Amino acid sequence: MTPGPAGRLAPPGAALKTDIVVIGGGQAGLSAAYHLKQAGLVPRKKFVILDAAAAPGGAWQFRWPSLTLSTVNRIHDLPGLPFSDMASGETHVQARVAVPRYFAAYEQAFGLRVLRPVKVILVSRRGDRFRVETDRGEFSARGLINATGTWDAPYIPEYPGAERFQGQHLHTRDYRTPQAFAGQHVVIVGAGISALQLLGEISKVTTTTWVTRQPPVFREGPFDDQAARAAVALVEDRVRAGLSPQSVVSVTGLPVTPAVEEMRARGVLSRHPMFTEITEDGVRWANGSEVHADVILWCTGFRSSLDHLAPLMLRRPDAEDGIVMTGRLATQVASEPRIHLVGYGPSTSTIGANRAGRAAASELLTSLAAARPHMTCGGRGKRGRSETTSKQRNRNDRRVSALPFTHTAKATSKETHHGNRH
Repeated sequence: MTPGPAGRLAPPGAALKTDIVVIGGGQAGLSAAYHLKQAGLVPRKKFVILDAAAAPGGAWQFRWPSLTLSTVNRIHDLPGLPFSDMASGETHVQARVAVPRYFAAYEQAFGLRVLRPVKVILVSRRGDRFRVETDRGEFSARGLINATGTWDAPYIPEYPGAERFQGQHLHTRDYRTPQAFAGQHVVIVGAGISALQLLGEISKVTTTTWVTRQPPVFREGPFDDQAARAAVALVEDRVRAGLSPQSVVSVTGLPVTPAVEEMRARGVLSRHPMFTEITEDGVRWANGSEVHADVILWCTGFRSSLDHLAPLMLRRPDAEDGIVMTGRLATQVASEPRIHLVGYGPSTSTIGANRAGRAAASELLTSLAAARPHMTCGGRGKRGRSETTSKQRNRNDRRVSALPFTHTAKATSKETHHGNRH
């Protein structure tokens, strides 16, 4: 079987059988894959990496052109290959070019052999294994590392009157150039780093109103690795308690950069509190004051992209609104130790993603090694009906190693932004 760029990887009714499926080929997924291979697992035999994008680069390849290496938050090295080896000190290179180039070189350097484009649709339990349904066939795995990040789940909060607004509702991920807004009044909602950058760019070509739910907090001084790890720890505490994860940037504050000082000098940083209503041609506050708007640009962040895991019912009844996480770096789902979420909660930052990938790979391998071969998904140790059903369902599973994966999708030019406070 030699599938073409968009051909099926498994025949209908069969599933390719492997030990671990890694979903997502961004920073967290590549880090996890690296450590799985270092542990002795062979890519496409003992584990597979599935990525929905047509080319390497994760969400970075979809970022706006003005986001350069000089304006983006620090890109932390993937294990084994420094980013500086690829960047060559070029701070004005577009992030959407430099980071995908780095990821592509990384995949090649370590022979990770990512399968793309492969979109995961649903993951469910089949006996003591997981069935991973994709748009190019099905996979059967003992363990799962989910690294889908947040880019595919933009968040826009609900506000009264939104449906009757005659202008445009746009999200950060829709942004490309400030020139597209020339001659329009733009209401920019959000207090994160991306909101600040877009406010700075758009305010140079047209009029703007900056709106945030909470007063923005600006951070003076350097933001070193120690400060970053402290910020990550705050988010980690939330997911261990089963609360929905806050973005790491929401606890770090906004750095005072030369661009921020320039915006202050132009009077752009005149922040308004959150409006209470959206009208046909603008927004209205509780005191009755209004502002006309042609565009409302929601820089309000992203949610974790986990819809494909819904059949697994990972949220425990005692969790408030999230998934209870455990493990050394809070990557392991407490209710299902064979599933690790990287690029979730504390590992949405690039530094967190790298460390999480290593922890997830190590802990998942330990869990699988300790599992009894006849254990069912319900944890029962007796051989019985559940196991028999599992064997029947897995009868058509095929070993990944038995298939000649000689073709993957060719890279085409066509991208993580993490959630911001608003």
